This record gives sequence, structure tokens and C-alpha cells, in this order.
Amino acid sequence: MSDCARGQGTLIVVTGPSGAGKGTVLGRALPALPHIHYSISATTRKPRPGEVDGKSYYFLTHEQFRAMIDGGELLEYAEYVGNYYGTPAKAVESELARGNDVILEIEVQGALMVKSKRPDAVLVFIIPPRFSMLQERLHNRGSEPDDVIAQRVEKARQEYKSGDKYDYIVVNDNLEDAVRELSAIIISQRCRTEKRMDLLTY
Repeated sequence: MSDCARGQGTLIVVTGPSGAGKGTVLGRALPALPHIHYSISATTRKPRPGEVDGKSYYFLTHEQFRAMIDGGELLEYAEYVGNYYGTPAKAVESELARGNDVILEIEVQGALMVKSKRPDAVLVFIIPPRFSMLQERLHNRGSEPDDVIAQRVEKARQEYKSGDKYDYIVVNDNLEDAVRELSAIIISQRCRTEKRMDLLTY
């Protein structure tokens, strides 16, 4: 897609239940797509080994995060296990204005919050072909006890109930097929008429 035809970028929100493989799909799709920006979230949790402030997350104090909430500086936010997570709005708006598409990889609650503030946002739900595969994948990870896996499965059931609020559903059965589906969605949004009106000159 040429620079002159980009216009305003598209805000694309990607989510899915634990075990759906959304991070893997994004990791394969994004490097092949030009003019796309992966949004960095802010959090109040402590950095883990190898994480870098401003690259992995923006690591903030609770006071700093609360100030951003009070100042309306977040597109979405949520509290999870005593820590806040959220998306700074300024960086997202800046990239969109430059004509870059912006990807948010967030939870269902946050995705619906973004949609309420930005109706033009495109919501993508990544799921396996069968719900039972989520439980299989979580068990196969071997990194969590059964009670935690049960909690994740129950949360996924609740998240599925919001599936009809999404614009697209990507099925992650075969990784390459899922990557192609997500890439096709992003490219199709770039071809929308309202984004290419400047080309209709004669």
C-alpha cells in the first residue's frame, strides 16, 4: 500500500481467550505488514526479568496510573490481581494520525471499552475451531495447576458470550491459515473507500 494512499490509520483490537494463540498469530502476521504499530500497554506491576520500560510495557506507579485514569488519558484499563493494565490514548492517536494502523492486544473487557469510545475500531476475536481445544492447549502447556486452568476455561466461557460484539472471528486451527485471515482483515480495512477517497481525482 503506497504512502500517499494511507490516510488515517485503523485501530484494530485483537483479543481472545487464554490458549487461543493470539500472541503467536500476531507475532507471525505483523512483521509482514508495513505501516503498522503495536501498541504498548501501561501497567503497575513490577517488570519481569528481561522486560524493558517503554518496550515491553510502560511501568508506572499506582499513583501515576490513577492520574492517567482521572485525566482521561487511557483508551481502556482494567485491574487484574491487584495491578492495573491499560492503553495510553496519546500514542495510539498519534500513530493513527500518521496513517499507521494500530494493533491493541488486550482482554475482552478492554476491547469492549475501546469500542464504546472509538466506534470505528475494528474488533477481532481469535479462537480455536472447538472450545474443547482451549482446555487441551492449556493442559499441554504444563505451566499451571489444574485449578488455575479451570479458572481460565471458565473465563473463556464468559468471553465467548461477547463474541457477537466483534467485527471478525479468526479461527486458529492451522497457524498459517490464521495468520492469513488476520492479515486479510487488516489489508481489507486499508482498502475501504473512505480511506482512498483522495485517489478518486480525475
